[in-house]
Amino acid sequence: MDVKNSLQITRTATVAYDDDGRVKRTGNVKSAVAHIITAVIGSAVLSLAWSIAQLGWIGGPIALLCCAIATCISSFLLSDCYRNPDPVTGKRNYSYIDAVRVNLGMKRTYVAGFLQFLSLYGTCVAYVITTATSMRAIMKSNCYHKEGHHAPCTYGGNLYMLLFGLVQIAMSLIPDLHNMTWVSVAAALMSFSYSFIGLGLGIATVIQNGRFMGSMTGVQKATVADKIWVMFQAIGDISFSYPYPMLLLEIQDTLKSPPSENQTMKKASMIAISITTFFYLCCGCFGYAAFGNVAPGNLLTGFGFYEPFWLIDIANICIIIHLIGGYQIYSQPIYATADRWCSKKYPNSGFVNNFHRVKLPLLPAFEVNLYRFCFRTAFVVSTTGVAILFPYFNQVLGVLGGINFWPLAIYFPVEMYFVQFKIGAWTRKWIVLRIFSFVCFLVTMVGLIGSFEGIVRAKLSGRSH
Repeated sequence: MDVKNSLQITRTATVAYDDDGRVKRTGNVKSAVAHIITAVIGSAVLSLAWSIAQLGWIGGPIALLCCAIATCISSFLLSDCYRNPDPVTGKRNYSYIDAVRVNLGMKRTYVAGFLQFLSLYGTCVAYVITTATSMRAIMKSNCYHKEGHHAPCTYGGNLYMLLFGLVQIAMSLIPDLHNMTWVSVAAALMSFSYSFIGLGLGIATVIQNGRFMGSMTGVQKATVADKIWVMFQAIGDISFSYPYPMLLLEIQDTLKSPPSENQTMKKASMIAISITTFFYLCCGCFGYAAFGNVAPGNLLTGFGFYEPFWLIDIANICIIIHLIGGYQIYSQPIYATADRWCSKKYPNSGFVNNFHRVKLPLLPAFEVNLYRFCFRTAFVVSTTGVAILFPYFNQVLGVLGGINFWPLAIYFPVEMYFVQFKIGAWTRKWIVLRIFSFVCFLVTMVGLIGSFEGIVRAKLSGRSH
């Protein structure tokens, strides 16, 4: 009987746990595709019509397709770095930073970590800006509906940014990502909702116009230099809309095997990027076709669309709900890292480690850690403050695209792939990937330069998109 029970326990353990001792993973291609699409499709989709307007009917779609191809290549390279030293049977790397540390050492891990957290922080700033813009758009939409499209419906954004910050301080009481699945699901549903509304309004406007607006070369500027700057900025915006390297290995860590995780992830990446590219082309191109060279910087808040005003309001409410959840998705990794560091640094500190039970009227009781509350409040205050200083939607997206695209999505995956597969210098594969990395580096520099120039120009002129 003892032998029989022992065999039964062994079989149960084999079924319940993976080779690393963790609970057996159950993810598959479908779940991975869902995670990738949720991570990729966000507020950047609203800037694509403006970006295509700067590049024209030739350059805009080509730029979108090139970014999609580059993202697909980098995701293939990165998925092979999930396990070391063998991509099928090696030891697992549970996160992007783990893979960098194992393959490239601690010095470049610090650089990757800094860029990753800078990108996360910048995305939170962009979400503050976008939420305030959507709140203003709701007020403007109702004002235009009542007073006419030429009424002076102007509303400041600082108050709405402060309100969003207060909401995020309350949301930051949620302990960690494991307790906010419902937030992620709601955010994903809202993302698809406002994107489809924007696409539907674009198609309806094209039908109403009876023709496709726009030109082959896009918006005409007073000088060649001005045209170059906005093209650079548009490329930065487009590059922000694609890469998801910070989450790829975390998604891959949810996949079951066999088949091997890297093969499943490559298939899921190909499917998800194809769907996203098709969706982006539809939203961006129909937005440009609807408004031509006067396409707004933000499709749903720049008032290319005025009616039906109630549908515009619904779309902007969806954006706000999505960004409330999205802010937490991007800030929680920073919170978790800060929590682990302080707990390790000050293991005996009551301020850092003790939790206090709080009961407020009409709300269920919850636990509060004073350190977490102070740090997270300071974080939200800082992102809100930066957003108030630089409330420039398209330019900020371009800067974030530059930070994300080459360093995190291209350079580190390529370098890790060289180490993982021992690719020798000046071999054919080494040369091809070096050229690929260098071209993407140029794209990043172009986007950064154009976006910084746009921020400076907008700051000096006192306006924002």
